[in-house]
Amino acid sequence: VQLQASGGGLVQAGGSLRLSCAASGLTFGNYAMGWFRQAPGKERDFVAAISWSGVSTYYADSVKGRFTISRDNAKNTVYLQMNKLKPEDTAVYSCAARFAYRATYYYTEAEYGYWGQGTQVTVSS
Repeated sequence: VQLQASGGGLVQAGGSLRLSCAASGLTFGNYAMGWFRQAPGKERDFVAAISWSGVSTYYADSVKGRFTISRDNAKNTVYLQMNKLKPEDTAVYSCAARFAYRATYYYTEAEYGYWGQGTQVTVSS
């Protein structure tokens, strides 16, 4: 299983970025997906999650209303649209996958078995 995250970069506060995570080596439609982030010197935190069908989503309070997670099962890709970015959103963003027996999402690190390498997002003030 490989998860390849992309789309990070440098953006000014208030700007937007869209992250992508392309998955291979798995039947993507059977996996719940999540995004996590890790800022320098801090632990990795949950950002957003989506069920295998895309119907159910869940967000950290810190990004609710600004970030949107979505997926395209035909393209084996999950996205994270980030709007109204703040300097505190600066982190390495990683995607994760977990085989799902039912249509639900997962929001703890321990529930995910596969991880991508991450993409850097830097928000300047």
